[in-house]
Amino acid sequence: MSDPMVTALIAARNGGPKLPASAGDGLTRDRIFTVQAAVAAQLGPVGGFKVACPTGAPIIIAPIFVTDIHASPAIIQCSEGEEVGVELEYAFRLIAPLPDIAASDFETQLRNAVELLPVFELVQTRLADPKGATPALKMLDNQLNGAVVLGEPRRDWHTIDVTRAEAHLTLGQDSLLDGPASVPGGDAFATLCALVRALGNHCGGLQPGHVVITGSLNGLPWVTPPTTATGRIDGLGEVSMRLTRV
Repeated sequence: MSDPMVTALIAARNGGPKLPASAGDGLTRDRIFTVQAAVAAQLGPVGGFKVACPTGAPIIIAPIFVTDIHASPAIIQCSEGEEVGVELEYAFRLIAPLPDIAASDFETQLRNAVELLPVFELVQTRLADPKGATPALKMLDNQLNGAVVLGEPRRDWHTIDVTRAEAHLTLGQDSLLDGPASVPGGDAFATLCALVRALGNHCGGLQPGHVVITGSLNGLPWVTPPTTATGRIDGLGEVSMRLTRV
């Protein structure tokens, strides 16, 4: 028998009704992860994960689908009148098999198994009221992930301090970020480590080639396309996308 929550989320992705706030009533983490995996089984494969480590709360994990990952410069179509969010972020891409999390040098091995990229996350939602949604409902909706745009990676990234950033973001004609930016959780690599330790085999686990995005350097500005976005993280590189209307 089909799961009505899974059916509703997939229908919303295809232009159907968005989920009401009541869809979050009684959601447990087990239920959220079950639904995430079932949606991924139909819409995957998975190409990475979105992660956040909020203070005093459990880790946030959400899969990102391969079909939603694009190389910069990207052109992404949005629905007429749709409001979307734009986030500039540090991201890691796994370029070797994951080390054993029980290894005494796990973090050193993991550092050598990833490359660093500047990325844009496009925030889109299958929820009727994303700004007022509960944390559980947002995670059910893959933490509002719509797309990820990848800048050029750096394999020799170890001299970059990912506990801080000097970053720049222009959205349309507006400069939204030009200088120091706070890194969510205080350390992008520590956030990656937390994901690897927590993820296990959820949605197939983290595999070579997968991308992990670690949180916005610029908050969450919402905009209605068409528009353009250009971002840069000093010492790392640039990323850009053009948002059009269907």
